[in-house]
Amino acid sequence: MTIVAAYLLLCNSLLFLLMGIDKRKAVKRQWRIPEKTLLGLGLVGGGFGGILSMHLFRHKTTKGSFKAIFALGTAVAIFLFVYFL
Repeated sequence: MTIVAAYLLLCNSLLFLLMGIDKRKAVKRQWRIPEKTLLGLGLVGGGFGGILSMHLFRHKTTKGSFKAIFALGTAVAIFLFVYFL
């Protein structure tokens, strides 16, 4: 596995996990993961994990900023994957 593939796997997996944790914390009305953390991770290549978690956990689905950033992050991931692999 190349470094780029490992990086993308890590970003997407981490964002997926953080979105699940944030959803659980939202339901329990506990401290939340900052939106800038979720958006930043989505932008640097974790967009697919973010989109998948939005649908699976039904979390942040009405926020246009999350949809746009995760779509852009998915495009970044595709570019990195195609360009470097």
